[in-house]
Amino acid sequence: MKYPPGFVALERALSKLGLASRSEARRLVDAGEVRVNGRVAGDPLAAVHPERDRIELSGKTAGPRAWRTIAFHKPRGIVTTRRDPEGRPTVFDALGADGDGLIAVGRLDLATSGLLLLTTDTQLAERLTNPERGVVRRYAVTVRGLVSDEDCAALERGIAASARPETLRASRAAVRKSSRRETHLIVELTEGKNREIRRLFEAIGRPVTRLLRVAYGPIELGTLQPGQWREVTRGELSRW
Repeated sequence: MKYPPGFVALERALSKLGLASRSEARRLVDAGEVRVNGRVAGDPLAAVHPERDRIELSGKTAGPRAWRTIAFHKPRGIVTTRRDPEGRPTVFDALGADGDGLIAVGRLDLATSGLLLLTTDTQLAERLTNPERGVVRRYAVTVRGLVSDEDCAALERGIAASARPETLRASRAAVRKSSRRETHLIVELTEGKNREIRRLFEAIGRPVTRLLRVAYGPIELGTLQPGQWREVTRGELSRW
């Protein structure tokens, strides 16, 4: 379902505000525990504007939060979610109280490290993750085996994924150094499909052994070490 700019599904708003997971949100809506602008919500997919609508959960209002965005170097081995049903450590466990009120802008999978943006601004998160805006995500990638310039050209043209009917495409793929044993590349994406880089290289028979996100739009990982974070200013994101 497509929503007007600034609007999201109620279940997603509750998740983004850190009040409940989507599955919990559906259960709470069904139980009549959620109100929007004073009225009991009946549909978890109803369109709401998190910055304008008054959302109440079990009688408590989700109040406005001060604007804040951080750049976090996500280590390998933690998941990008507020709670994990399998009990694995999460980015919010790593951030502790510094993560209060923040939502993750997109995700990095368990084995991927690097730059993760987190913010209190749900509209900013929507803008940065909307594929129509073409925000560049840049990755340093290491794969097994030799990747040629012809392979990079094929990745940029697009490759049909075998597991599902869709085309995967890198907006840029460039070899930094290579040998018969492994190749190091810089790869850029603008859509952020699930496991897209790993699936791209699987399609050409070159499995990924290391994946590090080094930039998201205008924000770069820089010298941040795994587990470290820094505040991002509005000025850094002014054109997004």
